[in-house]
Amino acid sequence: MKQTTPSLKYLKQDLPAGFVVFLVALPLCLGVALASGAPLFAGVIAGIVGGIVVGILSGSQIGVSGPAAGLTVIVLTAIQEIGSFPGFLMAVVLAGIFQILFSILKAGKIAFYFPSSVIKGMLAAIGIIIIMKQIPHLLGLDKDFEGDFAFFQSDGENTFSEFLKIFDFFTAGAVIIGLFSVAIILFWESKFIKKIESLKFVPGALVAVLGGTILNIFLPENLVLQSEHLVSLPVSNTLSEFKNLFTFPDVSYISNKLVIKTGFVLAAIASLETLLCVEATDKIDPEKRITPTNRELFAQGVGNICSGLIGGLPLTQVVVRSSANIQSGNKTKLSAIIHGVILLLSAIFIPTLLNKIPLATLAAILILVGYKLTKISIFKQMKEAGNSQFVPFVITILAIVFTDLLTGVVVGLFVGIAFILIYDFKGAVSTYRENNNLLIFFNKDIYFFNRAEVMSALEKIEEGDVVFINGNTADFIDQDIFITLQEFAENAKERNLIITLDGISPNKQQLT
Repeated sequence: MKQTTPSLKYLKQDLPAGFVVFLVALPLCLGVALASGAPLFAGVIAGIVGGIVVGILSGSQIGVSGPAAGLTVIVLTAIQEIGSFPGFLMAVVLAGIFQILFSILKAGKIAFYFPSSVIKGMLAAIGIIIIMKQIPHLLGLDKDFEGDFAFFQSDGENTFSEFLKIFDFFTAGAVIIGLFSVAIILFWESKFIKKIESLKFVPGALVAVLGGTILNIFLPENLVLQSEHLVSLPVSNTLSEFKNLFTFPDVSYISNKLVIKTGFVLAAIASLETLLCVEATDKIDPEKRITPTNRELFAQGVGNICSGLIGGLPLTQVVVRSSANIQSGNKTKLSAIIHGVILLLSAIFIPTLLNKIPLATLAAILILVGYKLTKISIFKQMKEAGNSQFVPFVITILAIVFTDLLTGVVVGLFVGIAFILIYDFKGAVSTYRENNNLLIFFNKDIYFFNRAEVMSALEKIEEGDVVFINGNTADFIDQDIFITLQEFAENAKERNLIITLDGISPNKQQLT
């Protein structure tokens, strides 16, 4: 399908979508930076670059890039091992260069080898994790950083044990504001509001943020949320102070082996996360557009170079932001660019105002984003698709929920692919008997791992049978299977058998 280009024609859709993505991205940028042991503004820089630079260069109309939670452990360790944040920034720049090389080498093709059941499982798992991770924030427990997708958390808890701490840190003001924000968003998505033309393009998330922020100001003093429960964007009072928030890479580290190694690891993992996100978001794009993956790697590479050059964290395309973008009704990549521009302008002009936004309100927005990724209907659809789809789907969900996003996806991929292959081994061969006539039919391509099923079919042959082996449906027959059938046919007379081989020939030993 032809890609939709950014245009003011779609501003009514892209502007509110971009604003919602900004609201989702802001706490995540800060949270990822905090967890990475980097300056908080480094996360904001990555969000700005991911929105504006990657948004302009990317071929995706729905993807949104920014600092990724999946890289936090690597970033934290790398900063400590390198011993210098400017030295680490050099690794980010090198990561971008490596990604551009990946795009030249057409590494984006990897995206086409992810089983759809695993990708759908990843989306559902992310939805579940978002809900589970945000409920504590909704109730005032803000010990764990925003954007944490790992099962084992930096505060010593895990996704489930965190719930046991809720009553110890229960904050009544957060509960009131959180539930009020959820009510606003649900009401704003009702048919009543959608019928009002003037409110059609006003995002419910914006109304919830305004409502939650104002409510916190007018709550009784004992219920008002303090700074630890609010957004914490770095504040600069002058242009000079704002300039000091930027850090530049130390070029002297460019030949450091650890920095080069770190750059390559960041490039490889960031590229994998991006390609997974591309596959996932393309599947939920209402217009079913296809993202050019090699172009995406190039865009990500340029983005990481730019981010590293001005003090930002490494970035990837991110499912949470992209899903929020899609759910908000965006039309083109203009929404991603708008979110980056709003991040930049907000960081410059209104950081103090943004720091009045309750985390409980942002948690409410994210919970509803998560719900839309993991609706019960999705599980029903996968169940109806059969076990070959449902089991890898469930395994992927469990793997992600009980590890972290990247580890879980890798486990899900291997287990899912293995299950799909094992499930696919069955049914490769069918047998039909009528008196002493036996038909052995190859339903699909036959590989070495189908040998047991082929041998089982051959064992059904009885003395005096007339056997017809039909391989016309198979485009490929493994050499081991071909030799087995050939030898069996040569020995048929000794068993008083008549065997006919149809569509089984040496030219099927290689894939075309």
